[in-house]
This record gives sequence, structure tokens and C-alpha cells, in this order.
Amino acid sequence: MRRCGGEPLGYFLPKKGFGGAAILTVLLDGRALPASELGRMAGVSATAASGHLAKLVEGKLLAVEVEGRHRYYRLSGPKVAAVIEDLAQLVGLPTVLSQPKLSPHASALRLARSCYDHLAGELAVAIAAALEKRKYLVQGEGKRYQVGGEAARRWFSNQGIDLEALRPGRHGIARQCLDWTERRPHLAGPLGAQLFAAWCDAEWLKRHRAQTRLVEVTALGRRKFREELGVSLDW
Repeated sequence: MRRCGGEPLGYFLPKKGFGGAAILTVLLDGRALPASELGRMAGVSATAASGHLAKLVEGKLLAVEVEGRHRYYRLSGPKVAAVIEDLAQLVGLPTVLSQPKLSPHASALRLARSCYDHLAGELAVAIAAALEKRKYLVQGEGKRYQVGGEAARRWFSNQGIDLEALRPGRHGIARQCLDWTERRPHLAGPLGAQLFAAWCDAEWLKRHRAQTRLVEVTALGRRKFREELGVSLDW
């Protein structure tokens, strides 16, 4: 089994009980959360959560952020997230307990948030679906997206994206990223990152000042996403 640091990624195998895998899955959206909340959402006891977290930190799958007396756990980087996504597609995502009613902040994160360098959430999933519907993106081998024909290239150029300048990653210039809250793919990779940055520069999107992962959709953005992609926001 491939290792990341000292901890085997066999956490996603059923014999591990899925407790550690559930914790990793909770953190796929880039959040940093305390042990108590991670244990509750993963459906494990505080003692079990503490044990899982210690092993995941030791194995360099998780990093710890300390603020005063509080400790927050997050994925150690986008490469870890990519490996988790790959394994999750092979064996399935573990069940994670959800709150009966989401707080306003959690609801906002579900609608639009950053996932490392790209857009995630309900909006991002709708955008990816619209890009596929218009053949601007075509599903390729594995998790890859391929850019469509000339119409697609013109559209991306109009968004300020120089496709020729993008440096391909492990999955090319565009890939599917499984959205944690929607359980459907959104756009990631260099193309996803550049689109997110371009839309922020154009003031279609705006990062929240206090909550850095929260993304707000401006009035201009609502109009543009509807005009450009037929994505209507009902929130």
C-alpha cells in the first residue's frame, strides 16, 4: 500500500473502520476544524478521533494550526486531497454525519467556497455541468477534462484565459474534483485555478474578508453566470 509519510493510506480500506477516512473526507473542502467537530461529523468517539488525528498528523496527511488554546486540523496540502479523491472513487466515500440544520455560515460554504486554488460548492458544480453541456469541457481519460473545439477556446479566451500558457499538472490542465458537499465534480487543475482568479479579478466573485474560504457571488457575477453559462443562482 502506498504511504504518505509514515501512515499507510489503507485508512480507506474497510478493515480500518473508516473512522480516519471519514475525518479525511470531512476536510476535503479545505477547512481546518477542531477535534471535537471532526469526531462528531465522522461518527467516532472523542478518544477514537484523537487517536486517528495523532496518526494522520504523524503520517503527514494532516497539519495542525494552533490558535491560542485551540488546535485545528486540516489536510496538509492539495496533493493529499488529490490522493484521497482517487482512493474515494475506488472504494467509495465513508458516511459522514451531517448536522440536522446547517448554520448560515455552513450553508454559505456549501454554496460557494474556495477549495485550495479553485472554486467549489454548489455554484462550482453547476458551472462544471454547464461547461460540459456546452462542450467547452469534455470528459477525458480518468479524471481529466479536455477543452472542446474552437468555440470553447474563444469562450475561455473571453474569460481572460490563455490556454497555451497553462502548465499541465498530473491530470493535464483541467481535471474533475469531487465536490465534498455536492458529491459531483467541479473544475480543478490549472484551468480551474485561472478561471477562479479571473472571476475574482472581474469582480464576479469576492472572497469573504473574515472567512477566507467563503466566496461571495456579486450582483455582476449573478448576471454574468446566467448570461454566459445559463447558471441561475436562487440564493
